[in-house]
Amino acid sequence: MSNERFNSVWDAIETTPAQAENMRLRSALMMSLKEYVNREGLTQAQAAKVFGVTQPRVSDLLRGKIDVFGLDTLVNMVANTGQHVELHVSNAA
Repeated sequence: MSNERFNSVWDAIETTPAQAENMRLRSALMMSLKEYVNREGLTQAQAAKVFGVTQPRVSDLLRGKIDVFGLDTLVNMVANTGQHVELHVSNAA
């Protein structure tokens, strides 16, 4: 067993820093959308209308199927809720 340490789970399971960063961003957006659904008390059908996607896509989102969502789609879904996505770029640790 290795004692190698990682900054995040994504750094441990992805093969490149770029892939890890992409997954980190997608995960954050998905969690925000899930919180929105819960906060607003939306059904999957209602959330689909707000997000501009189908109900099965909302089901995928709520089940955490991160591999079926790209950043563009997730940003669009967040924007459709009336929220704003901000990006901060900094030097890697």
